[in-house]
Amino acid sequence: MIDLKTLRDDPEAVRASQRARGEDASLVDALLSADERRRSAVSRADNLRAEQKQFGKQVGKAKGEERDALLAQAKDLAAQVKEAEAEQSETDAELLRLQKAVSNVVEPDVPPGGEDDFAVLKHVGVPSEFDFEVKDHLELGNALGAFDMERGAKVAGARFYFLTGIGAQLELALLNMAAAQATAAGFTLVVPPVLVRPEIMDGTGFLGAHSSEVYRLEEDDAYLVGTSEVPLAGYHSGEILDFAGGPARYAGWSTCFRREAGSYGKDTRGIIRVHQFNKLEMFVYCREEDSRDEHQRLLAWEEEMLAKIEVPYRVIDTAAGDLGSSAARKFDCEAWVPSQETYRELTSTSNCTTFQARRLNTRYRDADGKTRFAATLNGTLATTRWIVAILENHQQADGSVRVPEAMRPFLGGLEVLEPK
Repeated sequence: MIDLKTLRDDPEAVRASQRARGEDASLVDALLSADERRRSAVSRADNLRAEQKQFGKQVGKAKGEERDALLAQAKDLAAQVKEAEAEQSETDAELLRLQKAVSNVVEPDVPPGGEDDFAVLKHVGVPSEFDFEVKDHLELGNALGAFDMERGAKVAGARFYFLTGIGAQLELALLNMAAAQATAAGFTLVVPPVLVRPEIMDGTGFLGAHSSEVYRLEEDDAYLVGTSEVPLAGYHSGEILDFAGGPARYAGWSTCFRREAGSYGKDTRGIIRVHQFNKLEMFVYCREEDSRDEHQRLLAWEEEMLAKIEVPYRVIDTAAGDLGSSAARKFDCEAWVPSQETYRELTSTSNCTTFQARRLNTRYRDADGKTRFAATLNGTLATTRWIVAILENHQQADGSVRVPEAMRPFLGGLEVLEPK
């Protein structure tokens, strides 16, 4: 949820953020009105309770007919208090509903617009020029014995797959390399639950506009996570953290599930857009004033991993309309995919400022002893999709694939993957 103080102090900034996202700016005025009604209701209820308390003392001292009259007035006052508390409860609920409807306030430098309006911040590496006909990752993977898409569909349905042989080894090598980098950088490695309660999924902001992408288990009243960001955001919900030693950094290794609603016909070939995959996700809690610097650190760690797999990539500043509701800013790293002659997302890192922490009541105590809401950030360090970029960029004329040097220790020293 957005900070109500920000809303009151600078409502135009919130309206501008809504417009940049392509969302309803009138929600800001509705939220302002709800905030005023709620504060008025709280004030009225507080005043009536104070009056009731004082009146109770008078009743206690009175006798006879005076006491009877005061008791009648007390009964009327109690009814007013009950009515005021009901009004306060209603305004609380309406304020919360509208507060959840307004997305996080985007940072000033975020490009306005939709999915195609991103800003390219830099290119790293140059796409290779192959002197042979380029194969896509599925053709390469099939020849290597790395994938079994047909049996995946037979067992689980469309967009499911088996990673087999070297495919399974590649994924484990990639995720182990990411885990080694994360722990060396001071992250605590976590294998979290992949089922979460509704309040945790809602707290991270995934039950808004993109709720159709989330798998729900109705009988259990639980959700399958699409990223370990969700359980890690819930890890410290309702707690007060200590940042005396710096940010709290976690790296979550989990299986992820996404319905990919509305994406039928897009990237159905291979393992680019699938319903289940594995991922190592960085997640950070810190002070809000430190969050922008921490965001740059997360991006740098992602680029460090991309350098290890030796693929050309670009970094983009995602446009406001393509941000999730929780993110104030998001950087994506997109790797070159030779068979498609375009860049495709491999990593994403978002600064969610205090948006998630307000919903999940995650705070820290500052130097003055006051509790404040923490900022939360997330960033991808490796996923199953990376195999696509590795196979395609390092393919050779005979169908073999060169193993990036940094990955070789995680594959038993293997330097080349040979077709079966």
